[in-house]
Amino acid sequence: MTARALRALLAQKTVTHMPGVYDPVTAALAVRAGHCGVHLSGAAVAAVALGRPDLGYVHGTQIAERAATLIPALTGVPLLADADTGYGNPLHAVWTGLAYARAGISGLHLEDQVNPKRCGHLAGKEVIDASLAAAKISALADHVPHLALIARTDAYTGHGLTETIGRLRQYAEAGADAIFPEGVDDLGELAAIHRALPGVPIVVNRSEAGGEPPAVTDDELAAAGVRLVLHPVAALLAAMRAASLAYRAIAEEGTAAAVERMPWSGFTALVGQDEALDLDAHYVPRGAHP
Repeated sequence: MTARALRALLAQKTVTHMPGVYDPVTAALAVRAGHCGVHLSGAAVAAVALGRPDLGYVHGTQIAERAATLIPALTGVPLLADADTGYGNPLHAVWTGLAYARAGISGLHLEDQVNPKRCGHLAGKEVIDASLAAAKISALADHVPHLALIARTDAYTGHGLTETIGRLRQYAEAGADAIFPEGVDDLGELAAIHRALPGVPIVVNRSEAGGEPPAVTDDELAAAGVRLVLHPVAALLAAMRAASLAYRAIAEEGTAAAVERMPWSGFTALVGQDEALDLDAHYVPRGAHP
């Protein structure tokens, strides 16, 4: 998978919503729902694979391994993946990018926090020198050009809008395909970023970790330069809520009958059971199974 499809989404003048996926089943559900791009969050991988918070427990190799299991279910829909800080200096950022490309990832977003990083909505975040962050972006743009590159800054919370714009300008000049001002939700401030960097696509985060975002329309976001809206953990939180209800019902009532669930037939269709059985019947003579 190349970055072409993801870069095409960034080039549009409209907003694309990218939901988070975290396993092949959720990837298939997102495709079935009609999404033309999806996102893999480091926070989701930390939670699902390790049961840990988004505090630097996960490395890019683990995200790449998880992504490789999603690609077949996505059937060509581009996957944007979290690359945290690149896991080191420019050398390590390039190694991360190459691993992501081998896994089939279409693009990554790279942030300028210190390593190990913290969840973008937590207090106490620190950012590295902008020139070092720009060097990572430049190295990725030079050595992994087949990945779309989104440069994120976490400077807004501690340093304000002016510093945020200055960093984003450096990152765009270093070769980023798009910019990601973490923590900037106000439409007027997004428009200010757009005016300062005309023609550079903006990516925003709509994570539940940040609370309820301002009520704005997609047309308003598009006019402010926003091209991608990420929803990294919405489906994961919905799934956790549904699972908790089923577990409680079984514990208290001995059955999950009262809990709304996907029918078994829908689940087997989602994972391709009928196609697998047809293939098995076609190639394995009756009675020849071991």
